[in-house]
Formats: sequence, C-alpha cells, structure tokens
Amino acid sequence: MQTRTFIRKLCSRYIWLNLALMAALMMLLVLLLGWAAAVYTHHGEEISVPDICNKKFPDAENLLEAAGLTIVVSDTSYNRHLPPDCILQQSPDPGQKVKSGRVVYVTINASTKPTLVMPDIVDNSSLREAMAKLRILGFKVGEPQYVAGEKDWVYGAISRGQRLSAGDKVSIDAMVTLLVGNGMVGDDADLEVTDPDMEPVDEVGEEPEEDPFQVVEE
Repeated sequence: MQTRTFIRKLCSRYIWLNLALMAALMMLLVLLLGWAAAVYTHHGEEISVPDICNKKFPDAENLLEAAGLTIVVSDTSYNRHLPPDCILQQSPDPGQKVKSGRVVYVTINASTKPTLVMPDIVDNSSLREAMAKLRILGFKVGEPQYVAGEKDWVYGAISRGQRLSAGDKVSIDAMVTLLVGNGMVGDDADLEVTDPDMEPVDEVGEEPEEDPFQVVEE
C-alpha cells in the first residue's frame, strides 16, 4: 500500500512541474551570471579607436576614456602650426579594432620650441660638408656670407646676429648663416684694382717741380 502511494506521488504532475521550474531557474541564473560577467569584463568586445589627432590632450583623454581606452604620452615633437599639448600622432591608428582597456600611445606637441646643438663645423669643414651636416640635424641654413679666405672653407657661423660655437643651442626656427671663404687669400685680399689708362693724380698740396731749363721772360 505504501509502495503504491509513493509511486503515485512520484508520478504526480506537481512534482515534475516543480522540478522543471527549478531547472529553468538554474538555467536562468547561469545565463544571468554569464551576461553580468561579459558586461563587467567586456569579454570579446572590440572597440574602434577614435581619431584624436590634432585634438588637445584633455579632450583626447576624455574621448578615449569614454570608449574604454587608456592614453599614454610616449613622445613629444614640435609643429609650429599647432597649439601646445596637441596630439600629433597616435598608435594604434584611428579606426583600428582593439580590446577594451587597450593603451593608446600618443606624441604631443611641445609647449616650447625645441633647440638644436650646434655641431663642430667651424674651421674644419667645407661649405658642402657643413651644409649637409646642418641640414641632416634639422638646422635651417641660409645663403652663405663670403669673407676673405680659402675658397669654400667655413670660417664661422652666425644666427640672429650672434656668433655660434660648437655646443651652442640654437632654436629650431632660427636661420644659420655660414661665413665662407671667397678665395681671396693673403695679399690678394688687400689688392687694389687700378685702371692702367688713368693718369696719376698729384697729392693735394704738393708743389710741382721747377724745370731748370725753363726760359724766364724778362
């Protein structure tokens, strides 16, 4: 009798309904936990990197943080046409797909004009060598100024009216002028060019010599 009652209760639809509800609740709980974990960790989410070039650093930082990314300054450079602390370059590039939390490295515009260190070119370089070295280093080089000396030999350098020596710091915007020999060396530098057809001129105040054979009229 008891066995029949137990079997009858086991086959009751209410018991199976309760079991089904419990299983459904367990599945719903698992799904909710998975969704919460995905939202919290952004698991598998890809973000398109915003374009922050030419933006001020605070604006770029806010834009990246809103997208779930981090900004780090990796270098500075200088562009006279853009304001200080402006983003010049970024890596990864705009539009690239990255995971949330990715670091975006940026190069910002310097707040002060950078300077260049003057190399040792005076009295040991030709004009061509000096100009090539200066331009490689980023100097602005103007037309040379010629002085007496060995042809195309560099005797000095000036910028904004000041003589430059090796090791001097020069603004990246400053123009450098080289003092170069014109080929007039030694006595040639002081040589005066005269016209052979011109008659010599007596010095002022000099009395003309008296002709001893001049006939004097009485």
